[in-house]
Amino acid sequence: MPKTKELNSLLAFALSLADLSGQAILPHFRAQLTVEDKRPSDWDPVTEGDKAAERAIRAAIEKAYPTHSIIGEEYGEKKGSSAYTWILDPIDGTRAFVIGIPTWTTLIALYRDGKPLLGLMNQPYVGEVFYGSPNGSFMQRGADRRQLKCAAPKPLANALVGTTTPHLYEPPARIENLRKKTRLLRYGGDAYFFSLVAAGHMDIALEAAVQIYDIAALIPIVQGAGGVVGCWDDGDVTQGGNVMVASCQSLFDEAKRAMQLA
Repeated sequence: MPKTKELNSLLAFALSLADLSGQAILPHFRAQLTVEDKRPSDWDPVTEGDKAAERAIRAAIEKAYPTHSIIGEEYGEKKGSSAYTWILDPIDGTRAFVIGIPTWTTLIALYRDGKPLLGLMNQPYVGEVFYGSPNGSFMQRGADRRQLKCAAPKPLANALVGTTTPHLYEPPARIENLRKKTRLLRYGGDAYFFSLVAAGHMDIALEAAVQIYDIAALIPIVQGAGGVVGCWDDGDVTQGGNVMVASCQSLFDEAKRAMQLA
């Protein structure tokens, strides 16, 4: 792990990237958009907001840390010579962005030697940024800054759960089994649900078949708040896959059994 001074410097830089990306994105939100489709078989939209934000973030990283690697959703991978890799999703939840719902976010992560070091989720329209590191997790809104802590342990039957859509889960009985075993299952929150687990408002968040840039930033946020991060099928969550986070280990284990139809 880097020394405290270096870690603080990297975190401050990540927060500056959040501001920079917000400035690039907001002019395109709830405006006239040209929407491209990256995957016609399952509408996967991308806008100039996505592209402008990633270009701005990449340019700032390349100027400040030219030896760092970068992995971004829109412009791919740039290999560097250092132990650090920035992982970027300029707009997570582009479908929400296109229809004007402010649940989209910018995800910025930094890995060191292939392991998550710090992560940040920014929603510039709402004005909230969630971030996590080995020093803990925090939410900042204007001048208000508070430390995040996951909710107290509870049984699965009382859990409040979030995922983006049930249509990603195969077989459909998998997510339906979890719904039946929990108090509430809400849809449509994208990455926001994961940060709300860290904030103690929800107990479980999960997604199916995500890419590394969809989850990398959220791992330090949830872990820094005392939560558990993993895959319900035992994959390597640091690379994406069938990811799930929970407020505690016992709840994660119960939800995992439900997702495995056990």
